[in-house]
Amino acid sequence: MKSSPATKIYIAIGTAIVWFALVLQFIVSLKAANYDFWTTTKLYLSFFTVTTNILLGICFGSVLLLSNHRIGKFFTKSSTITALTVYILVVGLIYNVLLRGLVLPVGWARVADEMLHVVTPVIFLVFWILFVDKSNLQYKDAFSWLIYPMAYIIFVVVRGYFIHEYPYPFVNVINLGYPQAILNAFFCVLLFYVLSILLIWLGKKLHKN
Repeated sequence: MKSSPATKIYIAIGTAIVWFALVLQFIVSLKAANYDFWTTTKLYLSFFTVTTNILLGICFGSVLLLSNHRIGKFFTKSSTITALTVYILVVGLIYNVLLRGLVLPVGWARVADEMLHVVTPVIFLVFWILFVDKSNLQYKDAFSWLIYPMAYIIFVVVRGYFIHEYPYPFVNVINLGYPQAILNAFFCVLLFYVLSILLIWLGKKLHKN
């Protein structure tokens, strides 16, 4: 991790933007649910977009304020930051390629939507490119980075089995059936892996230059 005033300023701005977007989305969701806090919280935390942005917010905040603590050291690791970059890039790619237009939020809901799916992925990618030491990235790391998305998919499928609701249409077993939903989930995991390999390769190229 490059330590400089520019790095700290960028991280501080990134922290503020990520948490503002998350809080705004929660407020918008809370209003849509007639201020049912528990229902809103359960739905809010069921989205990979939200949980991933929370991880970004924790990462930025930990690097900024807790760099000498265990959590700060974990989130300053190039492997950790690169994994988070993969996760948030997949959020942006899947939303903008597959999901954009399925729901048409307006007003503050639109602002939150764009921030979580476009702005934060760009901010974190730039952070990775400019400020993260990529010299020690290893291709074998890509396998361990799959734990989080695979755990999320399992959670979604199990949760959906009991409540008959799915946060994303491409894993909606009710509409698609298990074979198609599982196939879609496989391709999602494959996307995570391919993007992980790509970022590790790019990181090594950038380090050499």
